[in-house]
Amino acid sequence: MSPCVEEAREGHVGNLESPFQNTGAPVSLQQGWNGFSPLKRSSSSLFEVAAQCTLSPRPREGIHSYNGVQNGIDGVSDEQWFIQKLDHFNGADDRMWKQRFFVNDSFYQAGGPVFLMIGGEGPANAAWMRYGTWLTYAKKLGALCLMLEHRFYGKSHPTSDLSTDNLRFLSSRQALADLAHFRVAVATERGLTNSKWVAFGGSYPGSLAAWFRLKYPHLAHAAVATSAPLHATVNFPEYLEVVRRSLASENPQCPLLVKQASDTLLQLLQDPTTYSNITKDFNLCSKLQVQSEMDQAYLLESLAGNFMDVVQYNEDNREFEGAVGTNVTIKVLCAVMSDVSLGTPYARYAAVARLLMDTFSLKCLDTSYTGNLHDMTNTSWDGPAAGGGRQWVYQTCTEFGFYQSTDSPNQPFSGFPLPYHVKQCEDYYGVSAQTLARAVAQTNENYGGYDIRASRIVFPNGSIDPWHALGVTSDITTDLLAIFIKGTAHCANMYPARSQDLPALTLARDHVFLLLQQWLKQ
Repeated sequence: MSPCVEEAREGHVGNLESPFQNTGAPVSLQQGWNGFSPLKRSSSSLFEVAAQCTLSPRPREGIHSYNGVQNGIDGVSDEQWFIQKLDHFNGADDRMWKQRFFVNDSFYQAGGPVFLMIGGEGPANAAWMRYGTWLTYAKKLGALCLMLEHRFYGKSHPTSDLSTDNLRFLSSRQALADLAHFRVAVATERGLTNSKWVAFGGSYPGSLAAWFRLKYPHLAHAAVATSAPLHATVNFPEYLEVVRRSLASENPQCPLLVKQASDTLLQLLQDPTTYSNITKDFNLCSKLQVQSEMDQAYLLESLAGNFMDVVQYNEDNREFEGAVGTNVTIKVLCAVMSDVSLGTPYARYAAVARLLMDTFSLKCLDTSYTGNLHDMTNTSWDGPAAGGGRQWVYQTCTEFGFYQSTDSPNQPFSGFPLPYHVKQCEDYYGVSAQTLARAVAQTNENYGGYDIRASRIVFPNGSIDPWHALGVTSDITTDLLAIFIKGTAHCANMYPARSQDLPALTLARDHVFLLLQQWLKQ
């Protein structure tokens, strides 16, 4: 990871009227500004790879004024840098930092709209500047495409490290203000003030897209908020309920077999003499030790995560962004769980774990909560959780909750109840259960949760995707519209089209395009 700009006081910063840079990776304060101008899935994570279901682009004549360097693909720039405010809500704080963005002006026609893809809880993936449904729309509508990386993720480092004190500058509200400041500066620089801007995002960035339209209606003309969880909640047992239904849609026996296996494992964990066998069965990196309820819950959640992740991204067309394991689907998992030649349901559950380890080239499975705690409390930008795990879980502890607990009886897993998730907030950041509950309530108070009141926002969601339980799945008004896509998973409509797509998915993409056409005329 590159070092970050820790501080930018007056006198250390160059031309305040030129916020765009192509100086490469951010530099630290210790190195000096050199005239720079200002302007896993982790245990509670939504989606480690999903920062790209979150995502990522400018007029052809303007590329040089941005000082962008072409990356070999016509109209697509290399990474560029925007000098951003550290704290948008404290006028006395003049510190600045460098935020990464990308541009694709290949389809731009004078007077056309501007599409702003919002980055999320991981590095912005430049592949989205060349692939994805939003570019199909851009080509048809003559749009300039921009993607802004989310603060504290990827190469966008606002502070010197990831200490809990520094993470106070990480929030959805600061991220929305980043978008607003970026949008105003780009529009002013490029003469796009009167252009119609459309926000795009998937998953958490889908929520940001909707909230950007809600909070800054004068800056965002419309929004496409895909797979967007709008309602914050501390406990989210409905996630695993959807996992059960999604598995059952492939084979009604599948979630029953998973439950039987999970229950068997939980029973075995009560007897320390079984630990050596469990270590061998699941190819654990070290001999299983259960010294606390956290140790046991971490193991059980890690193994359940094999099913949770596959269901969430089932059959999504993610190969272009470098995703691994896209060939492992619900059908594959349920086939393993139904294969009596592998032995008991417990043995098949272990076979699923080994399949996923082989798929992701893991030599063994690390299920030590102590080791996880060590990683998650490492505050260095070079730390093992700096790719997004430490940051995203902090956001769940201070804004969203979203904890996928086993508290519902209508799901197949056991052993990681809500207190397990809540305790991580205390262990990682010193955030109490009471503080967490207040923060989640404040988020819904700020944005409205399910009761969002805005206009020109469309909410595509997939029926297989567990996150649809916190999203908008039926129309709110005539211009707050839901598209519920039967048989598809997380952000499916955002990925490039292919011949085997379900008809409902093709229709959903077409529906979004028709809405964009209509709204851009308003």
